[in-house]
Amino acid sequence: MPPEVPAGQDPANARLIDECRRRSVELLRENLTPHGILAARANPASRERGYTAIFGRDAAICAIGMALSGDARLAEQASVSLHTLAAHQAANGQLPKFVDTDKAEADFWYLGCIDATLWWLYAVDFLDHRQPGLRAGFAVQIERALSWLLAQEHQRFFLLQQNEASDWADIMPRSGFVLYTNALWHDIKRRYALPRREETYTNFNHLFHPFSADLAEYRRGRLLADYAISQAKHRELYLSFVNFSFFGDEGDVFGNLLALLMGLADDRAAGRILDALQALGAGTPYPVRSVCEPIEPRSFLWRSYMSRHEQNFAWQYHNGGIWPFIGGFWICSLVARGRQADARAGLLALARANALQDWRFSEWLHGQSHAPGGMAGQSWNAAAFLMAQHAVASGASPLALP
Repeated sequence: MPPEVPAGQDPANARLIDECRRRSVELLRENLTPHGILAARANPASRERGYTAIFGRDAAICAIGMALSGDARLAEQASVSLHTLAAHQAANGQLPKFVDTDKAEADFWYLGCIDATLWWLYAVDFLDHRQPGLRAGFAVQIERALSWLLAQEHQRFFLLQQNEASDWADIMPRSGFVLYTNALWHDIKRRYALPRREETYTNFNHLFHPFSADLAEYRRGRLLADYAISQAKHRELYLSFVNFSFFGDEGDVFGNLLALLMGLADDRAAGRILDALQALGAGTPYPVRSVCEPIEPRSFLWRSYMSRHEQNFAWQYHNGGIWPFIGGFWICSLVARGRQADARAGLLALARANALQDWRFSEWLHGQSHAPGGMAGQSWNAAAFLMAQHAVASGASPLALP
């Protein structure tokens, strides 16, 4: 059964939320194929840009929303994409960025896509709690995937290392130790009982928030942090990445939310993060902007590839655009911290974002003009809305381990 609308909600707002739920279920059903869930509604434009493939991260997030949707067919089909991705796992254990099922071809991205493997592992465990036996059926693939990730782990910090432009924000210059990736890594360690999780937790907080941390005697850690301590502006947030002598201070909203949701931010840090993001208007008028302060072409972090397809200029795409799918994680974070009124308001705003241009379910909106951009009919928008609605209705984050 679908979640109930909270008591006392304005009837018009309740109808909009209910309509968004109905259309989210319809969109996910429409985007289902025998191989799994497409990233976006199939049409000539989406086919030309490769959105009619099975993407690792998209499919994993969709699996969460589908499992929580209250729709029997979606729940039953939630794991199909995971089987398709597993069938195209590389010999070294890496899961593909996406699988083009028309060509039966896997793609692993230019510099290697690290987070598809993380999200696949996350979704397998998440669904296993609802479909017992899934983990056992993927035992070989899981072992290979974990082995591949462990090969990317620094043997003193116990954090994953990566190239730039190699996670979901695949035309952003984050590299070295990346916040978003390592928030997921900590949770994978917890779900699969991997060793050295305590060191991952400690070093995550020391390196990504050096302003309140003691880096002890390890000189490599001090070197990495000294630059950030003297230069960073958004000290209430975790840094988006830390490299040898430079770091990301743009305010990575998704990475900070995942740090909160994946148990890396203690009570004080979680409150500090949400207070800062709300003060910066990250969720206004629609949830939620991808970064708080875009990287400008004059910045030393700017890369020429960020202008590819004219996408990643300031307030666009990964560089400050509003992403409704991240809005679902924003609402789950508010619920997790007991900010129910803010979460209900955020859910309504998320429904309004998806409803723009006659329920376009736009990939992203411009961070300042709020004009819809990117591909229409995004599956993970629908799934994230269902996830967020479940969180608001239940009063608990569905991303926590049972």
